[in-house]
Amino acid sequence: MTINVEIVEVGPRDGLQNEANTLPPATRQEFILRAARAGLRRVEGVSFVNPKRVPQMANAEEVLEGLPHSREVSISGLVLNRRGVERAISSGIDEINFVVVSTDTFSLRNQGRTTIQSVDEWKAVAEIARSAGIRYSVTLAAAFGCPFEGRVAIESVVELARLLVSEDPFELVIADTIGAAVPSAVTAMLESLRTEIRGATLRCHFHNTRNAGYSNVLAAIEAGVRVFDASLGGIGGCPFAPNATGNVCTEDLAWILGEMGMQTGIDLHGAIETSRWICNELGIISPGLISRAGPFPNLPLDPSTAPTDAVV
Repeated sequence: MTINVEIVEVGPRDGLQNEANTLPPATRQEFILRAARAGLRRVEGVSFVNPKRVPQMANAEEVLEGLPHSREVSISGLVLNRRGVERAISSGIDEINFVVVSTDTFSLRNQGRTTIQSVDEWKAVAEIARSAGIRYSVTLAAAFGCPFEGRVAIESVVELARLLVSEDPFELVIADTIGAAVPSAVTAMLESLRTEIRGATLRCHFHNTRNAGYSNVLAAIEAGVRVFDASLGGIGGCPFAPNATGNVCTEDLAWILGEMGMQTGIDLHGAIETSRWICNELGIISPGLISRAGPFPNLPLDPSTAPTDAVV
């Protein structure tokens, strides 16, 4: 039986927010459109946050104004409070995502409030979104580890998850915000969540900070998860986490899953072209590899041009 895996493109939001260069709205619009043309049907395009805190995400409404409305592509926006969800609704956004950080220290640095205060705000945001008839999800960030408090206990994550799913979100996103997870930890976490919280649709968000992101995706697939966040070019990271590095790379993940016989609906060549384009716009080298190495198998090598004295 073929496994279908949905990749949610987060480059235009989670990717760009941690890059030094701030791109104009027109370039951000083009990024979203290119991602959609490459077959990505859900794109996290904007963030309705304070532009003084995250200047890369300023002018969310202007970015959205230049995009055509399509039933085939859903554009989501990050919100962190009631003001944010009201802005999102007014902009005509398709879906919103709220973030609750698992530890107080990180939550205070990221959002200026404790974890339980964020849970209370989430409940208010969910009610507003529900009343407006737009789809809403919630991310449980730093679920495997916090840069300030260390490892996060599974029991703590499960208890927070119970509070979050009480608002009936479209998805509960389990995020390894700082790249602290390994496959065994992912398996244990997801097994506990499946046992303790039945009926919730889980999505996973992995960072490749310590080169475990792709193996963590495979562990999550084994555990039954079918929706994952990824970023074209592997760009991004959390600006409020020390030493943050990029997300799992969309084109790398699409190639791996495709080679394993899974379906993502992504045009790999289109994804590679978009990755190269956005990294050029940012003036960076992609932390991803497929955009540099190319997929395999690629065009066959002419034996007459191959070196005869290669050393293995």
